[in-house]
Amino acid sequence: MSGFAVEDTLELWASSLRDVKSRIRVLFTQDRVAASAGQFLDGLLGDERRKTGWMRAEAAGDKGPWRQQAILGRVPWEADALRDIVRDYALETLADPDAVLVIDETGFLKQGHASCGVARQYTGSAGKITNCQIGVFASYVSRHGHAFIDRALYLPKVWADDLERRHKAHVPKDIDFATKPALACAMIERALAADVPFSWVAADSVYGVGDIELALRRAGKGYVLGVSAKHTFNSWGKPCAVAGTAKDIAADLPPGAWQRLSAGMGTKGERLHDWAYIELADLDAEDFSAAFSGIWTRGLLIRRNIADGDIAFFSTWSPQGTPIETLVRIEGHRWAIEDSFETAKNELGLDHNETRSWHGWHRHVSLVMLAFAMMAVIRHHANVAPPPKTMHRPHRHT
Repeated sequence: MSGFAVEDTLELWASSLRDVKSRIRVLFTQDRVAASAGQFLDGLLGDERRKTGWMRAEAAGDKGPWRQQAILGRVPWEADALRDIVRDYALETLADPDAVLVIDETGFLKQGHASCGVARQYTGSAGKITNCQIGVFASYVSRHGHAFIDRALYLPKVWADDLERRHKAHVPKDIDFATKPALACAMIERALAADVPFSWVAADSVYGVGDIELALRRAGKGYVLGVSAKHTFNSWGKPCAVAGTAKDIAADLPPGAWQRLSAGMGTKGERLHDWAYIELADLDAEDFSAAFSGIWTRGLLIRRNIADGDIAFFSTWSPQGTPIETLVRIEGHRWAIEDSFETAKNELGLDHNETRSWHGWHRHVSLVMLAFAMMAVIRHHANVAPPPKTMHRPHRHT
């Protein structure tokens, strides 16, 4: 955190914590409940490695975890209202019109079958099919930093169709089964409705085709969305005609079609890969009922790992003339949400939720999102170099 002395950083931390606690006060009808929520936040930000109810209670000076548990359980307050507070708070510092909205999911390993949404399902967090919950998240990534601004618990169909399990986990009656892309699309629609400033969306192959593409085209947002090797592409109106699966198109590319480019800085330096980009078609925004005009280009972006030759494919949508370097940079923004998951789990207890209910999961995750956003805001302000000091020279009389 360059540019800040230690005492300034501590004061920034203290003032930021007071600020976020005051922002969430409106969620609670009683002062004591608001105080417990503030202590919950203190516990998430504390040094304890496990953010369990007992650990948070000990840090708060309570004799037991009941007050901490009540914040996630019986005390009435709206987790979605907190989600909106987190979004608005983060945007006050991180907002940028060129920002990227990154969609991804993470798994929460669980024992038993009672926790809401838990099932044997694949999670990239473990790299296998295992007993877990899946959360879908939207992260706002800009030149100022990054923070989570939305989240949703994925409810598998076996849960959505089981009235008894729904009742025990307090799943709201208006919650129906929704695919992960549908959850992501709802997040994008909420961001648009809230006038969140962003120009791009990036996501992996789980979210790469369908309603998300159409929604973003109509909204005038570019995208770099992962697709499978079997996804088919066709070009029209372009000098180099292509047709077939993404894998076959990549196999037919000449060596000169590839460029070695950086997707951004990683922990070990520039994240270099070989990239190829094929423009497929130029379309007028009016062709898909957009409320604006302009020519946009549909394309196929291909990434090849330098070490092992592993290939990934991305469907792209961008203003005409957008260079490959920009698309590569947008795809590279996906590392931010992976970094966010790791930080939120290791430092803020994202996966330490002990409740089994629908609202307990969303409350816990939303409080972690607030803690993460506060850290992002502090990091941004602490890294902004102060203006250079000017030396005041005494006026010399002649």
